[in-house]
Amino acid sequence: MAVVIRMKRTGRRNRPCYRISVADSRFPRDGRVLETIGQYDPIAGDKERQVTLNVERAQHWLSEGATPSETVSSIFKRQGVFTGEFALAAKHKPRKRPGRKKTTAKGTQRSADKAARADRKSTRRVDRVAAKKAQAAAAADSGDE
Repeated sequence: MAVVIRMKRTGRRNRPCYRISVADSRFPRDGRVLETIGQYDPIAGDKERQVTLNVERAQHWLSEGATPSETVSSIFKRQGVFTGEFALAAKHKPRKRPGRKKTTAKGTQRSADKAARADRKSTRRVDRVAAKKAQAAAAADSGDE
């Protein structure tokens, strides 16, 4: 049985609240859980009230081999769950994303289009400012006479 520590969404619409729960990986996200070890309320005003967590139970489940989700791992880091032997397990491996910085024909075309739009916009602005100045000068000349 693969055990995971993940968040279970509760709360109402546009006001999320999450329970940090331990469940079998085969169970659905909001389904049956083995144990609820805390709560995370991202909307709460002060940072202390955002997370309530039973650190001892979290460490127990980690020692049993439970795998936390990415979000739960970051919460655990902030709450100090990863100490001693758990600190070694908390190393984050960056994703491998080959071709991320590669120059493509489509990307080159997009940047060229963006530069052309910026050029047209600045030209329109210069024309608009010149027209306003000419209009102001004409109004000043007609006001002097």
